[in-house]
Amino acid sequence: MNRTALKKIPLRAVPFPGWGQKVYRWIFALFLIQFVLVWSSLWAPWPNFGNARWPDGLLVVLAAATTLVSLTRQLPAQNVMLASAIIVVIAGAVHTLSALSGIPFGPCRYTKRVGQVLFEPLPWAVPLVWVIAILNARGVGRLVLRPWRKARNYGFWLMGLTTFLVVLFDLGLEPFATQVKHFWEWGPSRAGLYWYTTPWVNFVGWVVTALLILAFATPSLINKKPVKPPPDYHPLVVWGLVNGLLITGAVSHGLWVAAGMGSAGVVLVVIFASRGRDDI
Repeated sequence: MNRTALKKIPLRAVPFPGWGQKVYRWIFALFLIQFVLVWSSLWAPWPNFGNARWPDGLLVVLAAATTLVSLTRQLPAQNVMLASAIIVVIAGAVHTLSALSGIPFGPCRYTKRVGQVLFEPLPWAVPLVWVIAILNARGVGRLVLRPWRKARNYGFWLMGLTTFLVVLFDLGLEPFATQVKHFWEWGPSRAGLYWYTTPWVNFVGWVVTALLILAFATPSLINKKPVKPPPDYHPLVVWGLVNGLLITGAVSHGLWVAAGMGSAGVVLVVIFASRGRDDI
């Protein structure tokens, strides 16, 4: 069937017209509802989840789902699935290696509170956290770098900024995971410098892992359409909310340095991402 014939097909003849946008809205709405529930549980005894692990796990699943569904509005679904598979495989392999040998993140032991394992010793949620971090950080980076999107080294700048945002996310994640939720514990090391029991080498490992992931996943994330899409603020919203949750956890447990650094980082990123212009 040629292009002219396709144009003549009435909208009602197309199966499930507009279903993609509807799915995106429903998943995003579910993510927001679950976010509010988990965020509220950090402040008040209601909803009384107790030691239940499913609220945090469901939030991770919905955050990853809304991230992927939103990205399919800009890229073909097969590209999004390929990129997410690359992230899951590389992040899962590196974290498994680190849990067994301490390289590259340092000596870390996952507790039962982090949930079930995909295979020993990798918790199922860890690769999904990387999907959320990488894809939303890259989306935020594209917003910040809009004025320089035609620059010769734009791709390298985007990879560098994405890596920086991923590490900034981990700076908030580590106190939340070790001091608030007790998802994992760090063992003794010769690092010398620590961030709420997390050795500095962990953040070097995140830099290396993020760059490795981006080197393989970026070709699948490049929009090859001739028409430039409008700015997508969905990654900024998800990135801001997730970091806001980490900041809230830090405040609720008196981790003021982590809360202050996280708040400053989010405010600056939101300002730069919101002020990027398309007319340059």
